[in-house]
Amino acid sequence: MKIGVRHIRKEFDRYPALHDVSLDIRSGELIALLGPSGSGKTTLLRLIAGLEFPTSGQILFGDEDASLKSVQERNVGFVFQHYALFKHMTIADNIGFGLRVRGRSERPPAGEIARRVEELLDLVQLSGLGKRYPQQLSGGQRQRVALARALAIEPRVLLLDEPFGALDAKVRKDLRRWLRELHDKTGHTTVFVTHDQDEAVELADRVVVMSQGRIEQVGSADDIYDRPESPFVFSFIGQSNELPVEVRGGEIGFGGRSLGRTDAADGAWRMFVRPHDFEVVAPGETALTGAISLTRRVGGVRVAEFSLAEPARRIEVELPPSAPSEIGAPITVRPRRWQLFA
Repeated sequence: MKIGVRHIRKEFDRYPALHDVSLDIRSGELIALLGPSGSGKTTLLRLIAGLEFPTSGQILFGDEDASLKSVQERNVGFVFQHYALFKHMTIADNIGFGLRVRGRSERPPAGEIARRVEELLDLVQLSGLGKRYPQQLSGGQRQRVALARALAIEPRVLLLDEPFGALDAKVRKDLRRWLRELHDKTGHTTVFVTHDQDEAVELADRVVVMSQGRIEQVGSADDIYDRPESPFVFSFIGQSNELPVEVRGGEIGFGGRSLGRTDAADGAWRMFVRPHDFEVVAPGETALTGAISLTRRVGGVRVAEFSLAEPARRIEVELPPSAPSEIGAPITVRPRRWQLFA
């Protein structure tokens, strides 16, 4: 099922939560809505689900206008961050709930519901746990039950609102891998909301980066990391340094130094450099020198922070194993890759 979002505006008490948002989601695609709090990502998900209705614009399911249809009419499966399981029901009853509450003409026979529940327990790797209750399961297992319940109604679209936000880091990582495998098996069109960059780039076919009710960029993980289209995307995705520079005759100037050459027009620019795109060099006129004020481990690498005296600016760089890393040690670096924004 392909989904079309056409010029959506959503206001709450005249406050615009979304401004003229348009997006095409391909059938069978797993897409992430990524952004900070207040960016509009959850509002967009709820509009697709039918839990909210647009102030203006259209939501299309295939070629059908679903803008004013209810959740039931859209036939979507929705998974919440905090599971929303019924505590007084067994796992099997939770999964089959959406089928049992259908109208008599649409409700499958009891035997068919039981068969479907067993299939889903096997699919989410919880076989044999149907008679347990939610409180007897771990957080990761409960989230799998929530996904199985959403899949039980055979939805046209699967929607997930920060599905792993309440879980610890190790369980989140395991469930991300599992959800990707599950998606590849079922082929559902899936949209999930997250503020976790790692989650978005690891799971999604494409990432929709949002800020202040607008879409900043849509693309693959490589697109948004290596080819960001705005200062917001560059600074939000991964770590980055920003330097106010001046371009004159193709030279990029910063604090009286030349940091490299560019074909950008003369004038003031914002230079963005990722920590791993600096190289440690000998002191010179085309480099930045300071004293290390802080170091920390980030995964398998060591990151150092140092301050420039003139002009005042803090820089983060990844240190090679051979570079000094003690506090107070002098360090000189030069950017080898960067991006300029006006």
